[in-house]
Amino acid sequence: MNRQQPSPMPSRRYRDIFAKVPVAPVDRTWPDRRITAAPLWVPVDLRDGNQALAEPMDRERKRRFFELMVAIGYKEIEVGYPSASQTDFDFVRLLATSDLVPDDVTIVVFTPARPDLIARTVESVAGMRGDVVIHMYAATAPVWRDVVLRKSRDELASMIYAGSEEIQRLAGDSARFQFSPEVYNLTEPDYVLELADRLTKQWDASPERPVILNLPATIEAATPNVYADQIEYMHQNLPRRDGVILSVHPHNDRSTGIACAELAVLAGAQRVEGCIFGNGERTGNVDIATLALNLHAQGVDPMIDFSGIDGIRDVVEYCTRMPIHPRHPYVGELVYTAFSGTHQDAIRKGFAVQDDGLWEVPYLPIDPADVGRGYEAVVRVNSQSGKGGIAHVLESVYGIKLSDEREFARHVQRRTDETGREATASELKALYEEVYGCSN
Repeated sequence: MNRQQPSPMPSRRYRDIFAKVPVAPVDRTWPDRRITAAPLWVPVDLRDGNQALAEPMDRERKRRFFELMVAIGYKEIEVGYPSASQTDFDFVRLLATSDLVPDDVTIVVFTPARPDLIARTVESVAGMRGDVVIHMYAATAPVWRDVVLRKSRDELASMIYAGSEEIQRLAGDSARFQFSPEVYNLTEPDYVLELADRLTKQWDASPERPVILNLPATIEAATPNVYADQIEYMHQNLPRRDGVILSVHPHNDRSTGIACAELAVLAGAQRVEGCIFGNGERTGNVDIATLALNLHAQGVDPMIDFSGIDGIRDVVEYCTRMPIHPRHPYVGELVYTAFSGTHQDAIRKGFAVQDDGLWEVPYLPIDPADVGRGYEAVVRVNSQSGKGGIAHVLESVYGIKLSDEREFARHVQRRTDETGREATASELKALYEEVYGCSN
């Protein structure tokens, strides 16, 4: 049945995740769960997204992006890597010494587990109003330990514990603490549990002052169900679980970051880090705008306001200096547009019976109006279009009702075949007048 032939690519050079790291068995419950509430969203555009840009954001762009995130409802925002550059340090100081941070917004700053860099990070948030989280990380996966850090498990653990003690000594009660075992998904689960036990004990994790344990899929390396199992294993086995906010930070190397995040929430994750529209190193961080609107499309309030999505896109494109693809979910220029005749016919019929109740229009998972889009671009005409789409454009834009849709569609198809391009509404009207005169 399958006539495909072996490819010349050297696939034998690679191993699946099960050959790289133990994946602990778990009494999984996530397949039977449903997402009924939004997790805590944490945009990392100003740190993780920024460090992936060819031209990192300057202070003005960072400020504009931060103000956007506050305006649309994010309550915890990672704002920078203060020890990495003077620009990042100065921006955090701007937030600490101005009234830009609302009282209900938590600021997160990022640092490696190194005493000198921790000191610089704590210095950056001195005087910050409201809650502050100091986010410490260290790469824990075997390849990173052996090749990059050249440390044994015990040596790396000692470095992490020294860093956690330094954070506690310098920050005291003025901040909460977060730890990320970078490349968690390729790290031995018993090692992460060992680190988590020590850190949550040292940082006195409690429901009143929870510690954030963030479990990144730094390099996406398996199907999403494996990541879900890895998250549920930690959810079930973490010491002081009621004093831990379990967080995830999926990347998109396999293009399944969205699925990984959604399954991780089913598996017990309470917090999701990512970037608005998915910027980030290599193929990007998980897209927290798409995740939020996926919830909206399932009848769950995402707790973030994307009702003006085109304005949000404009700010993100300006700040990152990168365009958003026209097929990007929910925000792309063409994602609510049908060119195909069969799709156009179904959408037209759906609009004809749609009322103010539940949204049920074929091919449109949400009402474009929910995100501030109009209906004028839902149906556009080219050589693939059918009579229903052509009739819809003329009627919705000009109030022209065709007496013979099929006949006029033949004229349109002949014209679009000749030109090889889309026919605008004004061109359809001009062709209509050319064929029939000013009235049908």
